[in-house]
Amino acid sequence: ISEKDSVQKLAEQSGKRIRDGRKRSPLDGIPIAIKDNFCTSELKTTCASTMLKDFQPPFNATVVELLINAGAIILGKTNMDEFGMGSETIHSHFGETRNPYNTQDLKNGARIAGGSSGGSAASVASGMCFAALGSDTGGSVRLPASYCGVVGFKPSYGRCSRWGLVAYANSLDTVGILARTVEDTRLLYNVLFTYDEKDTTSIPSEIFQQDSHVPICTDSLNNIRVGVPERISVFYCFNGVVKLTGKLLMVVINGYFNRSFDEPVSYFVSELDTTIVTLWKKAIDYLNHRGATIIPVSCPSTQYALPAYYILAPAEASSNLARYDGIRYGSRCDNVTETDETLYAATRDEGFGEEVKRRIILGTYTLTEGSYSDCFLQAQKVRQLIKKDFDAIFAKANPLNGLQHTDKAPDGVDVLITPVTISTAPKITEVTNVERRNAVEAYVNDVMTIPASLAGIPAISIPFGISPKDGYPIGLQLLAQYGDEQRLLHVASVLEEGSDINT
Repeated sequence: ISEKDSVQKLAEQSGKRIRDGRKRSPLDGIPIAIKDNFCTSELKTTCASTMLKDFQPPFNATVVELLINAGAIILGKTNMDEFGMGSETIHSHFGETRNPYNTQDLKNGARIAGGSSGGSAASVASGMCFAALGSDTGGSVRLPASYCGVVGFKPSYGRCSRWGLVAYANSLDTVGILARTVEDTRLLYNVLFTYDEKDTTSIPSEIFQQDSHVPICTDSLNNIRVGVPERISVFYCFNGVVKLTGKLLMVVINGYFNRSFDEPVSYFVSELDTTIVTLWKKAIDYLNHRGATIIPVSCPSTQYALPAYYILAPAEASSNLARYDGIRYGSRCDNVTETDETLYAATRDEGFGEEVKRRIILGTYTLTEGSYSDCFLQAQKVRQLIKKDFDAIFAKANPLNGLQHTDKAPDGVDVLITPVTISTAPKITEVTNVERRNAVEAYVNDVMTIPASLAGIPAISIPFGISPKDGYPIGLQLLAQYGDEQRLLHVASVLEEGSDINT
């Protein structure tokens, strides 16, 4: 947490600027929280890991610096799953983050905030700050946003600078925003989206010059085409995990699209709560009522998104985290010396938590000579197929496709609408009980959010209703073509108006 005197001084300086008519931006004087994997020169950056418990960066991440230059006040750092690896914010050196949505329900068991940006979501939901930064690799902003009843926004990959964000999976990590409303989210995004030459994955502004300008001041969705998945069959089988756990994880999920909308549009996955299906149908009807045209779409390759992600992300993590050995980076084990042959192993065993170790092992396995061609390369091919699926259904052309940028799908859609989660926030005891739950089962939580991450397209979670079963919030997800953030935020703001949740 930032020093009280420092925060008060910054607030006084901001107040004076505003009184003198020198307001830096709409964020001047606004309190913002930062996920603990963004470098901050005034605060430690630990990634919720023992390995980085004493790390004090000498610089600010680009997005943090942009917020400071805009006059925002950094209140402190938020809890997370260690190195961003998790969907529940229970894998942290500091302990789990509890969902603050219904504090009166704690007697029935505290619930998770979601992850890995659970601390950021909880800080916004509890009113501790105006908004918070998170990072989204496979749903780490959208998932906790849905659980906690706030907005979670993942821009297009490369739209916001990753410089100063501690890497989990370089080709997937994306700066995300958590706020109470879509308009609040837009305020932060307008400050953060800019090209950064220090970030080699940052996309130059000229790539987005052909983006459509959406009239965000209108309440109408006329001429907006909303896509709903026509059929989703999800099959996932982790060959590497089979060897690690001795179990074969296989789930087949079948769904259908009812063109008359008399029945819910749904994924028939055994884990998907029926209340989410009902709310999804309600949202589709609401968007149709506001003028949108509802179109069935097909994304056949997304059925392979989950296994592809859990091959690619751990593989990149295995490579990225190799630097933390107590010699180049990270805290060193106190029980060994520099000349001890076990220094490297002892330091990593002590510094990393169980989930991080699990993903390092899985990633290392998929990069071995015997698995690289069968696993890693196949997953990369699947990723390209998923990108092509999205390009084929969106009306707007993908600006990253070079000369094909002018090619558009005349019958395409502007946004997609899907669930975010398969349930409301589970109880902490449910997800930490090793006798009732295999560790790999947590990975299915990301099944709805991973496709957008693999494709690098923007996605946003909007709180839309309350479960009648337990009284906890349910979010719905909108996705758009790469670089089409303004249209996405416009549709999200209209959908937000139909929400049953008071923000």
